[in-house]
Amino acid sequence: MGFTLRMAVGIMGNAASLLLYAAPILTFKRVIRKRNTEEFSCVPYILALFNCFLYTWYGLPVVSNKWENFPLVTINGLGFLLEITFIIIYFWFASPKGKKVVAVVMLPVITAIFITAFASTFALHTHRLRKVFVGSIGLVASVLMYGSPLVAVKKVFKTKSVEFMPFYLSLFSFLASSLWMVYGLLSHDIFLTSPNLIGSPLGLFQLILYCIYRKKGVIEEPSKKDIETNGVEHKPQTLINGTNGKI
Repeated sequence: MGFTLRMAVGIMGNAASLLLYAAPILTFKRVIRKRNTEEFSCVPYILALFNCFLYTWYGLPVVSNKWENFPLVTINGLGFLLEITFIIIYFWFASPKGKKVVAVVMLPVITAIFITAFASTFALHTHRLRKVFVGSIGLVASVLMYGSPLVAVKKVFKTKSVEFMPFYLSLFSFLASSLWMVYGLLSHDIFLTSPNLIGSPLGLFQLILYCIYRKKGVIEEPSKKDIETNGVEHKPQTLINGTNGKI
């Protein structure tokens, strides 16, 4: 019964995580259409990439005992591929300054990936030690990933708009972290439970913030005539419900 319940929660966690990892598709449709990354940040996608690698690795028999954490491998492996795709698209359409930011943030992440894989494979010789090592790093990475949308909070307070703090990213972050927290509790695995004990409240906070500011007024886009006559610079329209942008 306990195993069946744990697997059921793992499947639901997979579904919520799939929605979380796929949510930025809406954002990148916008990026490709406008051929501009606008004010979206690359940081959530890079942190999500690192998180997906760590928990894919954590679930593999290299670290876990056989396939006891198989649900982690399936969803995080897919998430890893999605995040790579998003980062490539972001890099392609980013400004020179944006490309530099991607490179600067990606370098330590790639380094950490190789160090984690090498150390857990060759330096540690028991599953317990490997789980402690990879799980500890994964704990930090998960907290950073779930909290990464908070980089938009300052902009939300300043503009009174949630355009660049997408609703679906916050919603699926809350659902995924809550379900994986339950999965970790049922598995008696502190490294699956702990980060989600933080991620779930962070996701809830983002949802509350979204509900507060989503009803604020719309700033209408100036017409072409107004731009030509008044000489003001054309700026993107501020929307009530922003499209999605960690993811």
